[in-house]
Amino acid sequence: MTSSCCRLCDAELTHVFVDLGVSPLSNSYLAPEQLVRMEPFYPLCALVCDRCYLVQLEAYETPEHIFSDYAYFSSYSTSWLEHCQAYAEMATTRFGLDRNSMVVEVASNDGYLLQYFAQRDIPVLGIEPAANVAEAARAAGIATQVEFFGRESAARLRTEFGADLLVGNNVLAHVPDLNDFIAGLSILLKPRGVITLEFPHLMRLIEQTQFDTIYHEHFSYFSFLTAQRALAAHGLTVFDVDEIPTHGGSLRIYARHVADETHPVSERVLELGRREAAAGFQKLELYAAFGERVRKSKRDTLRLLLDLKNAGKSIVGYGAPAKGNTFLNYCGIRTDFVDYTVDLNPHKQGLYLPGSHIPIKAPDEIRRTRPNVVVVLPWNLKDEIMQQMSFIREWSGKFLLVTPELQLL
Repeated sequence: MTSSCCRLCDAELTHVFVDLGVSPLSNSYLAPEQLVRMEPFYPLCALVCDRCYLVQLEAYETPEHIFSDYAYFSSYSTSWLEHCQAYAEMATTRFGLDRNSMVVEVASNDGYLLQYFAQRDIPVLGIEPAANVAEAARAAGIATQVEFFGRESAARLRTEFGADLLVGNNVLAHVPDLNDFIAGLSILLKPRGVITLEFPHLMRLIEQTQFDTIYHEHFSYFSFLTAQRALAAHGLTVFDVDEIPTHGGSLRIYARHVADETHPVSERVLELGRREAAAGFQKLELYAAFGERVRKSKRDTLRLLLDLKNAGKSIVGYGAPAKGNTFLNYCGIRTDFVDYTVDLNPHKQGLYLPGSHIPIKAPDEIRRTRPNVVVVLPWNLKDEIMQQMSFIREWSGKFLLVTPELQLL
């Protein structure tokens, strides 16, 4: 299931952004009995379109295979929940939402966000393709449709659930058919409705060498200019943008129908567009230089880990995120370096990381085994994790951060 054409503008893809070798699907965690079976690995090579500058992966698996039964539950991060609660408060006030409004979230996961609107008696609907995750949302009282979103589903839902606020947090990257998805957003949005989309900002990925945020479940990687172009192709105008710290640096863009002039285009939109253009995001030279920076990061990381192991230090991980699996597999780090990792999500405990086969345990294992070094795999949550695990200082334990720079703290 491969394609050599851009999923946004259909131009032929010939330019490599970064080649990360081969890797299993980052969320394909293994049960003990699966360790003796063949494990599929796929090329992990990001390309960049020389027409619209969308960075993208070829699709080797269908979304149905990747997302229908999913191991990621959004509610296990305290800092993420705080971010979402603050968003709900802002959006409710800014857009005058009340019990006569309808808030719809695409890829609503376990109801992590919609719960904060429901608490205000604002009607909500989640659309989530992973049945196991959607069941958690329904158990929490969040109405959720189990399906993949696009033109067809939007047209069917529109008669009953036209959206005053249509939310898509960290879903745009996960969509192989971008034009079908964005067209669906336009269909489901009421004439005076507002869309907000959050996604990792390609500018931050490049600046901080965040190569581990590249994995098969993320089909696309967006600059602001490319995201703006993608929405404009379907009659949607970006009228505002926030630069936010989540996931190592993300954008939250606000969009409306072109014909709706309720929300004028802000200066922030114009300024960020100018800043990206000045930085070279519409020139291939910017993208061509990224690969060597990634290779250097790998060499520096392995050099430090070898020094630690040769000095007799014990090393474990914290977290079992998709980004951690890209990092571990690209660098060839397995149990010869990292004894185990821990995760708060009980759905992952007792399983093994794909590719590296590092076992996933409960966080209490760190206190029991007292390792010398804890590698923070979800580095975007480092403050939350380092506070939670601050007790490792009792035995002079240290935290290792790889992104945005190699640090032993």
